[in-house]
Amino acid sequence: MTEILIKAICFVLMIALGYTLKKIGFFHTEDFTVLSKIVLNITLPCAVITNFSGFAFEPTLILLVLAGVGANLILVLAGWFQARHRSRMDRGFGMINTAGYNIGCFTMPYVQSFLGPAGVVATCIFDAGNAIMCNGTTYGLASSVSTGGRITPLSVLKKMFSSVPFDIYLVMLVMSAFQIPTPGPVLTFAGIVGGANSFMSMLMIGVGFELKMERQYLNQVATVLLFRYVISALLSAAFYFFLPFSLEIRQVMAIVAFAPISSSSVPFTGRIDGDVGLAGAINSASIVISLVIITLLLMFMGI
Repeated sequence: MTEILIKAICFVLMIALGYTLKKIGFFHTEDFTVLSKIVLNITLPCAVITNFSGFAFEPTLILLVLAGVGANLILVLAGWFQARHRSRMDRGFGMINTAGYNIGCFTMPYVQSFLGPAGVVATCIFDAGNAIMCNGTTYGLASSVSTGGRITPLSVLKKMFSSVPFDIYLVMLVMSAFQIPTPGPVLTFAGIVGGANSFMSMLMIGVGFELKMERQYLNQVATVLLFRYVISALLSAAFYFFLPFSLEIRQVMAIVAFAPISSSSVPFTGRIDGDVGLAGAINSASIVISLVIITLLLMFMGI
C-alpha cells in the first residue's frame, strides 16, 4: 500500500511540476498542444507497442471493445437525461461533457505503472471502443440534438483512423491475432521512448490544467460530475463482477471506469457553440476526482 501511495504522489508531483512551470513562464498555455502531440503520436504509441509485445490474443477480449462503446452510450444517455428539461444546447452539452474517457493521456500512464503489460493491453482494447465514440460519434449525436447536425459513418471513420493511437491498437491487435512478432529494433526503440510516456502525459496534464471555478459554473459542474461518477461507479462494479475475464483484467476495467472525461469534450463543445469555459472546468475537475478515486481503488485492491 505504501508503494502505491508513493507512486500516486509522484504522479501528482509530475502534474504539479507541469502546472508550476507554466505559472513561472517556462511553459505557456499553447505549449499544451505541442506536448499533447508528442504524447498521442509518439510516446503513447511506443508504450502500446512495448506492452503488446508477446501478448497472446484471445477472441473474447473483443468484448472489451463493446464495453468501451456501451459505457460511452450509457454516459451519453445520462448526459441527455440530466439536461432533458433544459434547452437543446444544454442537452447536447450534457451528452458531450458527461461521456468519454481520457485513456491515453491519463489512465494509460497509471495502468502502465501499476498493472503491467496485460493491464495495458486490456486498456488499449477498451480504448478502441472508447475511441469509436470519442472521435466523432458522441459529437455527432450531440450535434443532432443541439443544432440539428447529422452524423455520417464516413465522418466517424475519418476521425477514428486519423488517431495514431487507434491505428496502433488495430495494427498490434492484428499482429497479436496472427502471432506476428514485433521486430527487435522496433521493440527496443519503442521501449526507450514508451518509457517516457507516464512522465510526458502527467507533465502535459499539468501544463493544460486550469481549474477556474466561477460561481455561475458551480451548480452545472456539480450536476454533470454527479451523474458522471454515479454511472462510473455502477459501470465499475459491473465490469468487476460480471465480465468473463481473469481477476487482473476485471480489476483494470473497474479502474478504467473512473477515468476522467475525454479531453476531446472541450473542442467538441466549441463546435456545437457550447460553453467552452464550463466544459474546461468540468474536464479539469474530473481529473482531480479521478486521480483520487483511482489511487484509492489501487490501494483497496492491493495492486
